[in-house]
Amino acid sequence: MTTTTRRRAERLLPGLVLAVLAALPAQAFELSLPGSAKLAEERITDPGSYAVPLAPWTEMEGLLTETVEGRIQRQAWRIETTGLTVLQIMAPLRAQLEDAGWEILLDCAARACGGFDFRFATEVMRGPAMYVDLSSYRALSARSLEGEFLTLLVSRSPAVGFVQVIRASAAAPAAVPAPEETAEAEPVIASSTPDLIQTLEARGHAVLGDLTFASGADELEPGDIASLDAMADYLAADPARRVLFVGHTDATGSVAANVEISRRRARAARSYLQAKGVPESQMEADGAGYLAPVASNLSDAGREQNRRVEVVLLPAVE
Repeated sequence: MTTTTRRRAERLLPGLVLAVLAALPAQAFELSLPGSAKLAEERITDPGSYAVPLAPWTEMEGLLTETVEGRIQRQAWRIETTGLTVLQIMAPLRAQLEDAGWEILLDCAARACGGFDFRFATEVMRGPAMYVDLSSYRALSARSLEGEFLTLLVSRSPAVGFVQVIRASAAAPAAVPAPEETAEAEPVIASSTPDLIQTLEARGHAVLGDLTFASGADELEPGDIASLDAMADYLAADPARRVLFVGHTDATGSVAANVEISRRRARAARSYLQAKGVPESQMEADGAGYLAPVASNLSDAGREQNRRVEVVLLPAVE
């Protein structure tokens, strides 16, 4: 190689190195969970959509979100540990994001997030893969320099920690929604007793379709109710089983009034089972008001569907 050629190569070398590095794919950020963490469920929709929570829930504004359309990866992890608090699980995960240059958009705990209202206004994966203790959870949302979003939801039962990780990478929206996204929008209503139990165990929640309410009403019809009788038998068969009844309303009236009505509807379902001999320790009851509709509130038929009670399967007593 002549001296001139060698000097020309030396001048070109830095530029060639930069070009090669630019052509290499960027190293994807991988979140490192504790060594005992086990993946309980993973679901990917591509393309899909996800409403990233940006601020705590408030009665005036509800939940402020940014909808991202693209590749959505949802994961639920279980951490077999009795020694870590919710904060101790979340803190190192947040530190990893900050060290990698992610911008923290939201970081709150239980009541500061909006408590029950935040939990039911944001997306949570089905039980038993994911579980949220309404009095003890933490939520975090972050955005990378490349515009990717990542949210964390951390909670725990007496013996197990739960971490939900949702990653959303923006992309051009598809003309037709992915089949799985469309299916998720459908209300899960059981048409028979076997369907109810099968749906509850497969999807973690189900609508009690034979409980109907007039607008503003919270009393059950007199007589036997097949879905609740099925739940009584289901809970009696295994004292470790636990469920949460969640009441819902249409959008008529204020948020506060509807939350209270929805709670009374859920408590009515719980009281029915208590009268059947089911211990109170196996059941919880709360209400989401009109924050989780399954149909449009612009029609009578839609409002009727929204006035409902759902049953949510909770982790068994360990």
